[in-house]
Amino acid sequence: MSSEQHASGAHFAFTDRWGGVSAAPYDELNLGGAVGDDPAAVRTNRERAAASLGLDPAAVVWMNQVHGREVAVVDGPWDTADIPSVDGVVTARRGLALAVLTADCTPVLLADPVAGVAGAAHAGRPGLLAGIVPATVAAMTALGADPARIVAHTGPSVCGLCYEVPEAMRAEVAEAVPESWATTRRGTPAVDVAAGVRAQLARLGVKASGQSHICTLESADHFSYRRERTTGRLASYVWLDTEL
Repeated sequence: MSSEQHASGAHFAFTDRWGGVSAAPYDELNLGGAVGDDPAAVRTNRERAAASLGLDPAAVVWMNQVHGREVAVVDGPWDTADIPSVDGVVTARRGLALAVLTADCTPVLLADPVAGVAGAAHAGRPGLLAGIVPATVAAMTALGADPARIVAHTGPSVCGLCYEVPEAMRAEVAEAVPESWATTRRGTPAVDVAAGVRAQLARLGVKASGQSHICTLESADHFSYRRERTTGRLASYVWLDTEL
């Protein structure tokens, strides 16, 4: 697990696959509750991950991610049975941790420490096209955030050299976000979702100050749906100190 704390009081953290209790093929620190893993193991893993970050596991906001552009405004965790189908969450409550689950998609963590507003988005190829990142920034702005103040981090995800797609799909994504156009090492069509996310953020006036250089498909220390199909999920967390 890696974590970073800004002097501004914003926290960003990204898990790897180690240090949990899940059995293969979810070994070890699977934090996804909808991939077929033992629910008890997932609960234990979430407790371990939260404890390592100094967070209350019961006070972490999770999403039912569906590769769309819907964003929820939250002021506390919801009941497990009521988790909405969204791909972005924002909050104006300091200390509340927002979490994103991924296994190749790009996790996007956002914070405006001055306004006390944080956001998290799940950006896969469909979400990039749907505009989940602009929608999340817009929801943060509605709570008082200023895009020029937002600190953005993108976490481990499949890189543009590995995310091979059909030529028609690359063209479709690149038409919407030209910076996502990529080519694999073999010279075949590819999409660079993280580059597309950073370009969308830049057009909104948000500077992506933190960028993971880990490719989940290439890293044995991270879950990758493209590599393993049946596998666990990584988590990325963002929260703000309760006081400036």
